[in-house]
Amino acid sequence: MKTLIIYYHPYEGSYCNAILGAVKTGLKKGKHACKVIDLDTDGFDPVMRGKDLKAFGEAGRGDDILTTDVDPIVLRYKKRLEWAERIVMIFPIWWMTMPAMMKGFIDKVIFPGVAYDMEGGRLRSRLKSLRQVTVISTMNTPADIYRDMFGNSLEGSLIKGTFNQIGIHDVEWISLNMVKQSGQEVRKMWLEELEEKFI
Repeated sequence: MKTLIIYYHPYEGSYCNAILGAVKTGLKKGKHACKVIDLDTDGFDPVMRGKDLKAFGEAGRGDDILTTDVDPIVLRYKKRLEWAERIVMIFPIWWMTMPAMMKGFIDKVIFPGVAYDMEGGRLRSRLKSLRQVTVISTMNTPADIYRDMFGNSLEGSLIKGTFNQIGIHDVEWISLNMVKQSGQEVRKMWLEELEEKFI
């Protein structure tokens, strides 16, 4: 399966980076084609600028983006999204939600004329090859507190509010909780399970 990994963590020694390595190893063992978007290494600008909002107003009516206002890196990412049959997103949870860099990816790349079109007030995915999305997040908050106190905010914003809304319903969320508090054996087990999952 053609898999696009969308990754963000600025620190090479992070557990997210170890997760990235495990997923890539599993995909390689399973002979899956794989491409990686590394938002930090790519120098992606997550901020929605005035020109981006102008492009938003002009896009998504059924035609490809032709405007020069779209960030060139978005057009490169568009080609990778169109190639992908599966997306794997890997990032930490900071202050109960995704980091600004990943939120900026959603704002600027899951964008009309790139990932979806607007038809009669509804959104329709342009990503014809995409079948599955897997979100892998890390946090130090216990799962029950994240659910009960913060309403699983990532589920509402990213899974239901983004992917489901554009018609992508096969979305799995793997939440690794209490990462700092977990011992080396537990973290090693998680990596082994993730590698096996993507074979």
